[in-house]
Amino acid sequence: MSQELQIKHITSYEPEVGEEYMSARQLMYFRKMLGDMKTELSNDIDRAVHTMQDDATVFADPNDRASQESDMTLELRSRDRERKLIKKIDEIIGKIESGDYGYCESCGIEIGLRRLEARPTATLCIDCKTLDEIRERQIAK
Repeated sequence: MSQELQIKHITSYEPEVGEEYMSARQLMYFRKMLGDMKTELSNDIDRAVHTMQDDATVFADPNDRASQESDMTLELRSRDRERKLIKKIDEIIGKIESGDYGYCESCGIEIGLRRLEARPTATLCIDCKTLDEIRERQIAK
């Protein structure tokens, strides 16, 4: 499940006039958002594990067995990505606690409220992320 799907139910943050960037109110908002995402991901993982255990059947037909193994492999990959995202969320909550949340790890400028609402685990501002992606594409060629 993508981050965007998980956080749609949270209303958009509207800063008060003159509110300082990463104020206590903003940090509380993002901490709740991240906590809700983590809870939802954990529930999804638990549900998937129980579903896989319930659906585990020994098929006599090799094609059916191969299909089931393929489905389980895909499901396990998805759960592994979700597990890594939970770890990232824990790291980001640590940044909130240390006062480093909301600032680019590369250049130190504000990441921005709207970018953080779209991707609360963002650690780079949009400019640094764009440069990072360009470098990745050049290396891949």
